[in-house]
Amino acid sequence: MRLSIVFLLSDAMQASETRIVNILSVQSWVAYGHVGNAAALFPLQRLGAEVFAVNTVQFSNHPGYGDHAGRITGGDAVAELLAGLERRGILPGLDAVLSGYLGDAGSLDAVLGLVARARQAHPGLLFCCDPVLGDRGPGVYVAPSLAEALRHRAVPEADILLPNMFELGFLLDGPDAQPQARDLATLARDAARLRARMRPGGLVLVTSVVLDNSPPGTVGLFLATPRGDHLLYTPELPAAFNGAGDLLSALFLWGLLRSDGPARALDHAASAVWCVLDHTAKQGAREPMVVQAQDQLLSPWRRFASVPAVP
Repeated sequence: MRLSIVFLLSDAMQASETRIVNILSVQSWVAYGHVGNAAALFPLQRLGAEVFAVNTVQFSNHPGYGDHAGRITGGDAVAELLAGLERRGILPGLDAVLSGYLGDAGSLDAVLGLVARARQAHPGLLFCCDPVLGDRGPGVYVAPSLAEALRHRAVPEADILLPNMFELGFLLDGPDAQPQARDLATLARDAARLRARMRPGGLVLVTSVVLDNSPPGTVGLFLATPRGDHLLYTPELPAAFNGAGDLLSALFLWGLLRSDGPARALDHAASAVWCVLDHTAKQGAREPMVVQAQDQLLSPWRRFASVPAVP
């Protein structure tokens, strides 16, 4: 992502508060709970975006419950849905494409094809990719063809990437990736390597950061930008929630489109997500309470600030 594109887009939005941001979000969907588009759609709408949601899976609930119903949409069906949206003429006004869990390599191909065509109509379009492919513990949990496609085909087209620490290593080195970074210098070097493979000016936001010298009881976010790196820690909550990363991706992208700049976009997104999840934990709920805590999306009750990351 060329940062100048973001700032030019931001200036235009500040000049006209009625300007509607248009985002295509291609992710999973669950009827019960809040992951994928079910985590991103309402928050983006609540903040004022027009969202075209294409679902790559249609599940009753997150598979983490141990059982679920539904099916993967599949690359051909995703391509048909995207083609239908193109016929409605959305490409010239599209500001960003957000992708999350994709289901199969064919779905990624359909997304990348649309991104290429949308950039012809709107060169300032941003492609924000959450490369959902695995995590420490389970390892890679998508088809190998999709994991490799994310590594080789999505990274070079991305303006924004949001890998966790396991995904960062896989995107860099594939199945032969070294153990996850344990110190800030290594993490910064790995993020810089990934940025070098992206579009000019690309941003890498690494999630679930835990380093040897991380403050006890915290979870970190590491942001690598052309103008320097930033680190932000939030207190660890007593439970883990599916969909937190999907919500973070949506809010971080929104902040960039609204001209906050990368560090400020990170600060607001991290604060809003933490406050939503804090409310969820206090209520003893398992699914992020994005509807009940929707005011936190606009004005988090507790705010966290990133600091320059200096190894």
